[in-house]
Amino acid sequence: MIKNNRLIRLLIAGSITLTAAGLAHATEESAQDLDQGARIKARQAEIAAEAARAKKAEKGYWVAPRAYGTTRESEPPKFTKPINQTWLKDYTDIDWLDIGADYRFRYENRENDFRRSINVTDEPFLLRSRVYLAVRNKFDPFRFTMEIEDARRNHSHFTRDNRDVDLAEPIQFYGELFFKDGLGQDDLGNDRPISIKAGRMAFEQLDRRLIARNEWRNTTNTFQGVRATFGQHKNDWELDLFALQPIVRFTEQLNQRDKGQWFYGAVFDWRKWSDVVTLSPSYFYLKQDGDEVKYNSSGTRVNNANDREIHTAGLRGYGLIGKTGLDYDISYYRQWGEDGASDHKAYSHITEFGYTADLAWKPRFSINYGVASGDKNSSTGTMERFDRLFGFARPWSSNDYIQMENVNATKIRAEFSPFTGVNIDTGYSWYKLDSATDRWGASSISRDRLGHYGRDLGEEYDIRVRFPLHKHVAANIGYAYFKGGEYVKGNIGDRKDTSNFFYVELTVSAF
Repeated sequence: MIKNNRLIRLLIAGSITLTAAGLAHATEESAQDLDQGARIKARQAEIAAEAARAKKAEKGYWVAPRAYGTTRESEPPKFTKPINQTWLKDYTDIDWLDIGADYRFRYENRENDFRRSINVTDEPFLLRSRVYLAVRNKFDPFRFTMEIEDARRNHSHFTRDNRDVDLAEPIQFYGELFFKDGLGQDDLGNDRPISIKAGRMAFEQLDRRLIARNEWRNTTNTFQGVRATFGQHKNDWELDLFALQPIVRFTEQLNQRDKGQWFYGAVFDWRKWSDVVTLSPSYFYLKQDGDEVKYNSSGTRVNNANDREIHTAGLRGYGLIGKTGLDYDISYYRQWGEDGASDHKAYSHITEFGYTADLAWKPRFSINYGVASGDKNSSTGTMERFDRLFGFARPWSSNDYIQMENVNATKIRAEFSPFTGVNIDTGYSWYKLDSATDRWGASSISRDRLGHYGRDLGEEYDIRVRFPLHKHVAANIGYAYFKGGEYVKGNIGDRKDTSNFFYVELTVSAF
């Protein structure tokens, strides 16, 4: 019996020992599993962080503005591509050549166009052809770019002008020194290049209201001179410096630089806080020697032009407000200098707030208020009309009735995309003259120097639909209605106070 008890006690002790050993082993395995799981989670977090950094580096600090009409034309223009990314890749694999070609046809129906002095219905055909060629990285740092444009207008009641006609003219023809990482790299690993261009060039800056190619218009703003750019859109900062002379466009002869004008500028973009704000301080200096000016901007011969020195300094800030869908775009510009015997003092400010809903159609709703000062016709000898420099007027008016001078404009807009590639926008605008005694610059109506008819200029409704017909063909159809206010009614006599503008546009790209 004693022996049996001893055997039982030995068996129990052995069982306890084996159980303890098993528990210890299981605990060790569990700890190893937990440690391995933690390592896996840590590695997954590292991979996610690396992917996020790679995505951030690919995009860089650039945030595109959402304000209506402020998207700048890219450099090179969007109708161009590297040749090895076109259908020509079956014939060549070179990677240093950019090419592009497009053709645009627009039919317009303008009834009672207030830019004209008579009330007729004009139905012009606007034709524009462009060819682009650029050598990029074959002979770095030297590069070369050429862009030729041919703009024509047919079937119109009015004499051809350089707004619509500019036959077979190089709008870009420049050499470039390009240093890919001339300033090293930013903290995301993106190169900071240096680019120095000399020759004839067309480009856009800021929100396009002061410097633009004018893509809507049939002809293009062009300059000749030197331009240096430090950094690129992806970087946290970028600096653009230039010294240029405007090119005077002629309808039936080669264009030429305006020897009487020099246009200097500096634009700095600070994007370090790009998720919140992009800040763009700028300064421009326009100097005109009246004795050297032979033609005005319309290509018309002039005599005894004024000497002018116009300084423009400003600050633009835009961005997105977190993930709320809200965005904003605010700018302010102050001008000073001399215009002939008068001092020049003027200003402009523009504010837009928008909201993009998180819906399939991506609807964006916005309100915009813009002011460009007008001349008060005072006895102080001061010119107070804002000089719009070389900007794009269409964001102000789809009828092309408003320029960035002597205007107070309030606009509400809606933009949405019901299908892939289909974009629709529509808006309503109210216009007032900033000064009742200054001109309505875009119209043929005479200036009311006594201000008898007030400041109420009118209101405008517009709608536009853009959609692809083919991967190389895009369509643009639009309509704009204008109803004149008291200022218009008091200055037009028996002419009616409303106008209608309808257009159909097709653009065909070779690549």
